[in-house]
Amino acid sequence: MGRRWRDGTGTLRVCGADGGPVRLEIAASYRARTRGLLGRDGIEGALLLTPASGVHTFRMRFPIDVAYLDRRLRVLAVRTMAPGRLGLPRPRSWHVLEAAAGAMAGWGVRPGVVLEVEG
Repeated sequence: MGRRWRDGTGTLRVCGADGGPVRLEIAASYRARTRGLLGRDGIEGALLLTPASGVHTFRMRFPIDVAYLDRRLRVLAVRTMAPGRLGLPRPRSWHVLEAAAGAMAGWGVRPGVVLEVEG
C-alpha cells in the first residue's frame, strides 16, 4: 500500500544530487491542491500536489517549474510554465512538484531522477 499524504510541510531531497534539502509544502487535500500557488508572489522551496497529473497557471503572478512524478516519485518530465497557461495531464503522473522558475535545475531535478520526501 502506498503512502498516505496529508497537508503540511516536509523536506525534499533529490537522490544523487549534491544539493541540500529543500523546504517542501504538501498539498494533499482537494482544498489545498485547488489553492496551490494562487495569490502568492513567489515560493521559497517547493509545493507537492498529490494526487495530481496536471496543473494550470491561470491567475498566477510568476512563472514556475513543474515536475511530473510517478507513484515512486521518479521525475517523468520537467517544464517551465509562464502565467496564464494550461499544462496537459501527463500519463503515469501521480504527483506534481511546483517551484519558482529555474529552481529545479539548480536542485538537479530532471527526468529519471528519484525524489525523497521526509515529513
